[in-house]
Amino acid sequence: MTLQELLTLPSQRLVERFRRKFPQIAALATRSRDLDSFLNDLRHWAEDRPVKRSMAVREAELHLNRLLDVEGKIVTDLSTGENVTCRTFGQLRDALLGKNIHPDFMLEMTELFLQLEGVEYPMPNRIAITREAGRWPSGLDPEVRAIRESNKERIIDLLIEKVEHRSGSHDRFLFPEGISREEKKELITQWWNDHRFHLVMAIRSPRELNRMLGGSLSSETMELLQEARHKEIPFFVTPYYLSLLNPGPGGYDDRTIRSYVIYSPELVGTYGTIRAWEKEDIVEAGRPNAAGWIIPGHNIHRRYPEVAILIPDSMGRACGGLCAPCQRMYDFQNRRLGFEFHRLKPNEHWNTKLRKLMRYFEEDSQLRDILITGGDALMSRNATLRGILDAVYRMALHKRQANVSRPQGEKYAELQRVRLGTRLPVYLPMRIDDELVEILRDFKERASQVGVRQFIIQTHFESPLEITPEAREGIRRLQSAGWIVTNQLVFTAAASRRGHTVRLRQMLNREGVICYYTFSVKGFAENYALFAPNARSIQEQREEKHYGTMNREDAQELMRILSVPKQLHTRVREFMQERHLPFLATDRNVLNLPAIGKSMTFTLAGLTPEGKRILRFDHDHGRRHSPVIDHMKEIYITENKSLAAYLRQLVSMGENPDHYRTLWSYRAGETEPRFALFEYPDDNLQITSEITHIASSEN
Repeated sequence: MTLQELLTLPSQRLVERFRRKFPQIAALATRSRDLDSFLNDLRHWAEDRPVKRSMAVREAELHLNRLLDVEGKIVTDLSTGENVTCRTFGQLRDALLGKNIHPDFMLEMTELFLQLEGVEYPMPNRIAITREAGRWPSGLDPEVRAIRESNKERIIDLLIEKVEHRSGSHDRFLFPEGISREEKKELITQWWNDHRFHLVMAIRSPRELNRMLGGSLSSETMELLQEARHKEIPFFVTPYYLSLLNPGPGGYDDRTIRSYVIYSPELVGTYGTIRAWEKEDIVEAGRPNAAGWIIPGHNIHRRYPEVAILIPDSMGRACGGLCAPCQRMYDFQNRRLGFEFHRLKPNEHWNTKLRKLMRYFEEDSQLRDILITGGDALMSRNATLRGILDAVYRMALHKRQANVSRPQGEKYAELQRVRLGTRLPVYLPMRIDDELVEILRDFKERASQVGVRQFIIQTHFESPLEITPEAREGIRRLQSAGWIVTNQLVFTAAASRRGHTVRLRQMLNREGVICYYTFSVKGFAENYALFAPNARSIQEQREEKHYGTMNREDAQELMRILSVPKQLHTRVREFMQERHLPFLATDRNVLNLPAIGKSMTFTLAGLTPEGKRILRFDHDHGRRHSPVIDHMKEIYITENKSLAAYLRQLVSMGENPDHYRTLWSYRAGETEPRFALFEYPDDNLQITSEITHIASSEN
């Protein structure tokens, strides 16, 4: 029976199947006096059975024993704060004694016992993975570009009408009186290359979205989007990004990028009650956040000793579009971020506040890495961004000067890395203009003189379809300023399909972009449609990503190439060709744990009655954390979707679930080491052990 057929069976059929395959287990449940006797008999069965113990069998036995050890334990889900009882075998016993159970639970338990019996599924080889990756077109493919040119023509025709209905003598995007329609079309074609035009003309309503997509949205989707608007969920899509979608029945599969624009029923239903997954983002000035850091207000977010996030009071609190899985949806909900641009321009108090924020960084003993983001760092106007970078430069200079009088062992960490977090190379690549490039180049030249050694544009391509000629040009402009461009992928359900991430890495690497993180989607209710279980992340890591693994010598050579970020698209491409690498496995698959940090170190701790996995996480021991980590209890996260539900979702996308059959066996993960680029450079500075801006242990 195929997996697709199994996924449709009712629970009763699945229980019967379990009984046939494992009559000994069914007999143990039938004759057990109570749960304790059943658990005891299971332990003896696992120890005494005459099965050849392959590595896979031993691994399954390890998980069986772990599940037995935590049976009956009540744990607290760190993401929700709710108590969850680990009652995996109690539920199995109930099912075998005739009580109703969810089919997804039975599918998961059946797979565990099949592995205990020595059943293994074939692993995909390099040829299979290459074939899967080849399914996914990029925005550079001629067929894709042809569809998008047609989209652009349709959208421009509709934008003519939109401009005609605008007014305002000071607006730059108005038609002169008396010009023909062809002249209007020519003007809009010129304006298309101006990022300000796309911001002014952004689609802000479901009705307008449907018009721009040629009326292709279903009535159900329109009803959902109207409900989203009624609940005041921000709605903002630039004409450029909209032209990347495929409104027709044929052509390319755009689910991955479409799911960023079309909100799910779960997101719409929960909006207004969304909580911050990153609990350290709940900030109260002068009081410690969940990670123990005392920070001056909402402009700074922090969880680690070495790094802090800076969110300016500027247009940087907006984005080029609202990403449906955004980790800052909580801040959009509370209107600290948004798209009301007139409210986001810096006021006369911003420069005073900026000096105060820089003083915080300057007086911090451990901080050496600033990520300027939002929102989106590049949404700030050039003059505003220049002012922010100038302030960062002066802070780095003052910090270095202050260290001259401090003895070794008491010096403060100096600024080594500056990052700009942005998705505008994807949403609005024409934003990367000559003036911005000059600002970035000038800052790098000056900041390099005061000890800053890494300059990184941290962007977010979600699909190879987003790598367009315009995006490629934007990337090369950023690289020409001497900054390295890195990418963070959110591993949504659509992005998690076989070969999709391989293809994205491959296309980005060809442009000289280095992949940084592959993030699991946070498992809150609003992300149900987008969530891919962490087992899929581990499966992708071990079955697909490993084909891009470098040896130590090759990794060192790549670092030498990256030390001069000019013509990276050529030099990185040649590097891969010479070593027959399809892509570079430089990213780490991780989950952002609430208040703990990024990790993919976990073990299966139990199953809910619906078959959802309860995972026990540990933090990443490869980096420094806030001292609060020493006082944290065990970390448990309950996933919001069972593996079976995820596989059914893949079926609805046209995937063959048998190609994912090994998914069930990934019940544990381990955080990968960081690629050398993402380590802090050694500056031979003996800094103090004192940690400033941290709550005392008594607090």
